[in-house]
Amino acid sequence: TDTQRRLLYTSCLACLAYQSAHFCFPTINQTHIDCVYPSHPTDSMYDVSHKRADAESCPPGSTGRDVSLLNLVVALRNRFMKAGEIDDLNRAIAWHRNDLELCPPGHRDRSLSLHGLALCLSNRYDSEGAVADLEESVTLGREALGLCPPGHPDRATYLNNLACYVGSRFREHAQMCDLEEAIELYHAALVLRPSGHRDRFILFRGIALCLSDRYDSQGAVADLEEAVRFGRAAVEFLPAGHPCRAIYLSSLASFLWKRFHQHAQVHDLEEAIELYRAALELHPTGHRDLPSLLHALARCLSDRYDSKGTAADLEEAVTLVRAALEVCPPGHPDRVMSLYNLASYLRTRFQKHAQVCDLVEAIELHRAALELRPSGHRDRSLSLHGLALCLSDRYDSQGEVADLEEVVTLGRAALELCLPGHPRRALFLHSLACYLRGRFRKHVQMHDLKEAIELYHAALELRPSGHPDRPSSLHGLALCLSNRYDNQGAVADLEEAVTFGRAAVEFLPEGHPRRAIYLSSLASFLRRRFREHARTHDLEEAIGLLHAALELCPSGHPDRSLSLHELALCLSNRYDNQGAVADLEEAVRLGRATLELCLPGHPDRAGSLHNLACDLRLRFQKHVQMYDLEEAIELHRAALELRPSGHRHPDRAVSLHSLGCYLRTRFQKHAQLHDLEEAIELHHAALELRPSGHRDRSLSLHGLALCLSNRYDSEGAVADLEEAVRLGRATLELRPPGHPDRAISLNSLASYLRRRFRAHARMHDLEEAIELHRTALALCPSRRRHRSSFLRELALCLSSRYDRQGATADLEEAVTLGHAALELSPPGHPDHSLSVNQLTIDIQKGFQKRTLMHDLENPIGLRRAALELLPTGHPDRSSFLRSLVICLLDRYDNQGVVGDLEEAVTLGRAALALNPLGHPSRASSLHDLAHCLAKQFRHQPIASHLNEAISLEQEAL
Repeated sequence: TDTQRRLLYTSCLACLAYQSAHFCFPTINQTHIDCVYPSHPTDSMYDVSHKRADAESCPPGSTGRDVSLLNLVVALRNRFMKAGEIDDLNRAIAWHRNDLELCPPGHRDRSLSLHGLALCLSNRYDSEGAVADLEESVTLGREALGLCPPGHPDRATYLNNLACYVGSRFREHAQMCDLEEAIELYHAALVLRPSGHRDRFILFRGIALCLSDRYDSQGAVADLEEAVRFGRAAVEFLPAGHPCRAIYLSSLASFLWKRFHQHAQVHDLEEAIELYRAALELHPTGHRDLPSLLHALARCLSDRYDSKGTAADLEEAVTLVRAALEVCPPGHPDRVMSLYNLASYLRTRFQKHAQVCDLVEAIELHRAALELRPSGHRDRSLSLHGLALCLSDRYDSQGEVADLEEVVTLGRAALELCLPGHPRRALFLHSLACYLRGRFRKHVQMHDLKEAIELYHAALELRPSGHPDRPSSLHGLALCLSNRYDNQGAVADLEEAVTFGRAAVEFLPEGHPRRAIYLSSLASFLRRRFREHARTHDLEEAIGLLHAALELCPSGHPDRSLSLHELALCLSNRYDNQGAVADLEEAVRLGRATLELCLPGHPDRAGSLHNLACDLRLRFQKHVQMYDLEEAIELHRAALELRPSGHRHPDRAVSLHSLGCYLRTRFQKHAQLHDLEEAIELHHAALELRPSGHRDRSLSLHGLALCLSNRYDSEGAVADLEEAVRLGRATLELRPPGHPDRAISLNSLASYLRRRFRAHARMHDLEEAIELHRTALALCPSRRRHRSSFLRELALCLSSRYDRQGATADLEEAVTLGHAALELSPPGHPDHSLSVNQLTIDIQKGFQKRTLMHDLENPIGLRRAALELLPTGHPDRSSFLRSLVICLLDRYDNQGVVGDLEEAVTLGRAALALNPLGHPSRASSLHDLAHCLAKQFRHQPIASHLNEAISLEQEAL
């Protein structure tokens, strides 16, 4: 009869929707269902062959054919739910379409037939992502609801199910009107199912899911809190032993996981992990939902790894997803998710251990996932995004430019698939901005950085205050502005970087896994601002932030090396500014600790080698222990090997440049010309990698000019000096007014011009040098780290002009500048000895001009004090000995104290011993000692003194 048919159909629909935790079912007499057809499928219900045989035994028109066909449809659909065979679902859909033809408009069972077809089409959409199936589900659901006016016993059921379809359409198209409608439909259904209703818990979960989606889209924390509340209520009111308990536990776990990302309260994450583990216990091996639960638990463990750095969590995450992949063979609907997630965790493990095999496997898995998400697939953008992230890591590790270009292409493709309103659009705006910033760092094309800044601003508009991902975009924007400051020198960009960096830290909740990174970045911006304005409080704040970051990164934490590295840089800068040796020693210690955390294969190892080498060079300049310089050179050679030429590594030019600078330093110590020649070759190689337009080209021009100037000092080839001047001018052109290094370039060019004046005696060179030095000083405010050297250089030029023109004002100004330089470089400061030397020379000139004894006592005392501060082996020791010799000879000439003459001979011999054959200052030392011996012969005519003096002058010639 019609009544029996309706009861049978309704009963079978309940079985069709088994494990479909979103849906409600028509109201019927439960006792009758149990007599006609069990409400929970048994193993025999999956026996499609048995049900097909039953149907074939009932030809059209025979009694019981309806029942046998319904049984076959249920078996097909349930086998699909278990094994994922899409053909089974297609047959069920075909049967429902035939049945709908038998229920034309006006038929009493049309709403039931519409409901069954809509449910199966929704299942096929979930499996294959065909939007047409989803649209038809919505259309059928609306028609079914229209057939159930207020007061109809099934109205709440159809309100719920239409809400499910519309909610899915929101997740497809991100139209907020769909989500708002779904929430209204759920609330309307809830009114019809008061407390105590058997299906009320289903509505709780549906509302919770929609509120969670609205939180994802709009970032309103109140929606997330409501989602957690409704999720808890759904679990609480779920009947004991309900077959969907695992689904409800996992839904609540997902809401808690999101709340952890909002507030970084670890107890939310811990509870989510426990709920997922409980859900897994309810799903035996082979259950169709097992892969998704394994993935969810792995995701939480991965987050706990990010938060606490416990490697066991990451390893378990990888193990869980490998297990999920094993139960998802080719053709399984969840295989693509397993491929994608396993790739993501392997990428994280690569970032921890730097095992390239993990990254290679991750890239292969993402490419395989992308093949399963062809054009038009709703999740294709996710696979494009995941592959881009892995290729970006490989570029960072190996420097393959092809990877970087593909990353940008994939990022653009992902963004194009997420039109305005799409919930993932902000993520892809942010990610593409990251890739473009990376390409800017490689090619220094300002349009890349400009676009990245625009994309970050667009992402921030979609991530308003309170949005959990707003700090990430603030941080990225701050990094871009810092890069633009580094490139163009606009202080406004640096100020904005500090402002956005602070905002990122302020909006990031305590306990957030990336808090240490944001603290380190803000410290980096403050360190840069210190270098710009020399305000000590910026550097002190940066050091405090880094100590706080290290507290969040205990031993074993993946981000610890980053904070150690930045803290070492800050302490090194403070040493430059204040000269406290303890800061330099701590910087070296932290550099070694960083290197220990960046084992061979780690993507940051080359950078760690580089920075430790820089601090060792500073320590060499302080203590003049050759082993520091030798180790620094070896570290730079090791870093250069990790940045091979064939791979066009983005930092190869940095290593070439730095190694060239250190070899130049060794040349200045030992005067081995092969060091200087190699340094020049390295700077030429670096310059080739920094063509016109490259942000660091000025560095290579500057380094090469310094080396050529040194070679001129050593060998006297005027062509080297002319080339140094040319390169100095080219450097200055690349550092226009406002550039942070313009003052250094002005000062260096001035020093080359002073040398050329000494070679050719053209006063216009000296006049230009003086003007350049004055301009450099104007750009270097009081207490700036280079100011003392700039003061000395200007004093040297003025002293030279005094020698040439005899204007007392020049000498007076030179002495004044020398005193100012000495005040900025007190005992212990790395430039103290140089300041002493220059000042004593100029004071001595004043003595020679005025023959006033107090003028001479001052330079002798200053030189003796300086020599006490210079350890044996210091590269400036011989020049100080020689200048003291000259002062003692002047006092001997004025007072006739033989002790001064004897001491001058002794110190002259000591200076000569420090200038072996080949040293650029040996000739001067030979001449000074010969001069002392000649005076000694005139005082006491001993032939050996005169003979030795003649021999020394001959060698000097």
